[in-house]
Amino acid sequence: MSYPQQGQPHQQPQPQQQAYQGGYAPAQQPQQGPVARGAGVNMKRRNPAAAWLGLPIITFGIYGLVWFFKVHNELHEYDRRIDNAATNALLSMLFGAITLGIWPLVMWVKLAGRIAQAQRAAGLQPSCSGGLGFLLGIFGFGVLYYQIQLNKVVDRYGETPAGQQVSLVA
Repeated sequence: MSYPQQGQPHQQPQPQQQAYQGGYAPAQQPQQGPVARGAGVNMKRRNPAAAWLGLPIITFGIYGLVWFFKVHNELHEYDRRIDNAATNALLSMLFGAITLGIWPLVMWVKLAGRIAQAQRAAGLQPSCSGGLGFLLGIFGFGVLYYQIQLNKVVDRYGETPAGQQVSLVA
């Protein structure tokens, strides 16, 4: 390796070229599908009807809080760019009556954004809507809608079990 002498400009290495009939052309990179941009931990696939109605009835509503906490925590573990709002989400649900129920509704809308971000990271077209989640949440169908949206991310990785490392596309 030679170093440039004083007064001579430093030259960058040239890209490798391939010969073809009539001269040289720059080397072409092979075309690939989506390129992995990182890794995360796969989330748990849950039965939407059980998360929405079955388990909350059996546990007198406690499972709804557990689900909300776990979903936020799993989203953060799946993609570290999604902030870990699990504790804030749980506290907003527990003490939401102090704010006349406004802060829990804000957390429901923010959850939709986090799910949409996870869908993008999985290489899917984001389909989770905060407005629709908000409206369905008012009528009691929010958990059902959000769990269906979360399962789209989990299904993207096929039979990969929960807690297993998976690659992120975006």
